[in-house]
Amino acid sequence: MIKKNIYVFFFMFVALCSQRTLAQGNQPGIFDGHNDIGKVKHKGSGGYDSKSQEYRLSGSGGNVWANHDEFHFMWKRMKGDFILRANTAFIGKGVEEHRKIGWMVRASLDSNSKHVSAVVHGAGLTSLQYRKTTAGVTEEKKFEMTSADVIQLERRGSTYTMSVARKGDLFVSQEINDIDLGDDVYVGLFICAHNPNVTESAVFDNVRIVTPAPANLVAYRQYLGSDIEILDLETQNSKIIYQSPKSLQAPNWLKDGKHLLYNSDGLLYTFDLKTNTPAVLNTGLAIHNNNDHVISFDGKWLAISSSDKSGNSIGWVLPVTGGEPRRINEIGPSYMHGWSPDGKYIVFCGSRNKEYDVYRIPATGGPEVRLTTAPGLDDGPEYSPDGKYIYFNSVRSGLMQVWRMKADGSEQTQLTNDDYNNWFPHVSPDGKWIEYITFLKSEVAPGDHPFYKHVYLRVMPVDGGPSKVVAYLYGGQGTINTPSWSPDSKHLAFVSNTNLLFPIFPIGK
Repeated sequence: MIKKNIYVFFFMFVALCSQRTLAQGNQPGIFDGHNDIGKVKHKGSGGYDSKSQEYRLSGSGGNVWANHDEFHFMWKRMKGDFILRANTAFIGKGVEEHRKIGWMVRASLDSNSKHVSAVVHGAGLTSLQYRKTTAGVTEEKKFEMTSADVIQLERRGSTYTMSVARKGDLFVSQEINDIDLGDDVYVGLFICAHNPNVTESAVFDNVRIVTPAPANLVAYRQYLGSDIEILDLETQNSKIIYQSPKSLQAPNWLKDGKHLLYNSDGLLYTFDLKTNTPAVLNTGLAIHNNNDHVISFDGKWLAISSSDKSGNSIGWVLPVTGGEPRRINEIGPSYMHGWSPDGKYIVFCGSRNKEYDVYRIPATGGPEVRLTTAPGLDDGPEYSPDGKYIYFNSVRSGLMQVWRMKADGSEQTQLTNDDYNNWFPHVSPDGKWIEYITFLKSEVAPGDHPFYKHVYLRVMPVDGGPSKVVAYLYGGQGTINTPSWSPDSKHLAFVSNTNLLFPIFPIGK
């Protein structure tokens, strides 16, 4: 009898373990699960590749339309406001021109549920589709542009906004108001073959579920969590390498290509890219560091910006390996941004007589030289690798734009001229490209660069010219305040923000 009970217990244990393994396998990446919705002829599937951080879906189903749906859904339960974003692509030629992929928000997993969906069809039709009532008829708002491969769906209260782009382009948007799906919803990626006898497949990368800042967040006193991301410029696939509930800001890339440097809570940290672990960098008496820190071209020295006893940000220099800093500014506020290639000078943004301008100062300390005199904010100065130019951003034309001047301050020339606010130009180590961050003028005043906004990272030729978007994200202050190119000019490091952390990524305190 005892032996029999042991066998019964053993088989119950194996069955329980199998159930738990199956349940875990049904939770791909950042999602809670995936399953077919409605009556489908061929079972769908979904999976997550932790190395590439890509998701793959396969599914059948007749349609997502009319008063009921048939498709495969990879979902997560969510409440409140959120932003959903991904790069999407069908796999293979496909059978039906109206096969569908995209983001979906559903009130339930019933086939006739209310929903809002950001949809791209196999033939390129791009549309915002929605069912306002259970078992009601699906409605649609079509975009003029077609074949979008970057899809974003945002909920704010009862308003849903779909934003789409082809990779490299800026978003265009459609929105619907007064859609009541309830607060507790299912959000996720979906695929529908538009043919019950066919199974289609798709791949999704740069998949992000963001919980944005609440309306009552107190700026510079309350903070969202942070993701450190590494962007491959060739594929435009960005991978999250570290998450924290704290505000992490301004990742520099050290010259060894193996470490990042960032600031958080007044301290500086080095981040080991092999182990994905941070360590505090010794900055001596400078313990009120902000996100303006820059590494010398030879990789030996670090200029930091840290508040003195009066509360003013002041420039300091110390070895990149850490140590007691040496003060170089007598006046503040001063924010360090760029070393000259020969290591003799540092350029910074300084406030003098209620005007913020670009200044140059010897790295050993000494008299500072004012390089810009136009009214309004001039900020973010940085030398080109050949030392001939200083790139900076200026509000003098009305909106914040990227400018360039010779190293002596002469020939100040505007390089960007669009309907956005462009900040912090960073020149690639190979001297060919400029990366900068773009804020929407509908969200941000020209002279401001706050936290927690919709922003783009864009790249353009070093002499100016057409820009392309390389990353779509929720961030702003602290995203790329400092040079964030990898030494080989093939990758960018940056910070995005969310209040939602996922256990599949390394998470720090």
